[in-house]
Amino acid sequence: MGRTLERVGDTWSLMILRDALQGVSKFDQFQKSLGVAPNILTQRLAALVEAGFLERRPYQDRPVRHEYVPTDLGRDFAPVLTALMAFGNRHFAAEGIASHMVEAATGLPAEPVVVDRRTGKPIGAPDYIYAAGPAAGLEVLARVALLAEKRGARLGEV
Repeated sequence: MGRTLERVGDTWSLMILRDALQGVSKFDQFQKSLGVAPNILTQRLAALVEAGFLERRPYQDRPVRHEYVPTDLGRDFAPVLTALMAFGNRHFAAEGIASHMVEAATGLPAEPVVVDRRTGKPIGAPDYIYAAGPAAGLEVLARVALLAEKRGARLGEV
């Protein structure tokens, strides 16, 4: 999680990616959509290009202008943004839902969930747990061991 948040962990970057995945591609379009200061937009677009989420492509020669389009990495991030939006709508939209995901053909609201691609099952405890990966260092191994210890204590209490 930390590695991902280092690359897209601020509000403006997430909103830029959201707009880019919906077809916004030009600097002035992002600025109009988001109301962000030009210097901040310039910084965030450059960071998203450097991190590989967007590609900067020239679309005009005089003056030279660029558009920003999602890369494969950026498109892979779309479900993360959808999950964040659904979570926010469920827990932080006391004034009402401003936008949400709907099925294009019917207009019916979607109910986004994260699923295991292999089984199709929704991912959630207790069926799925965090585990150390092949490159886990001592810090990750210690955290996973602590979580396993806590799970074992809860199981023993039942």
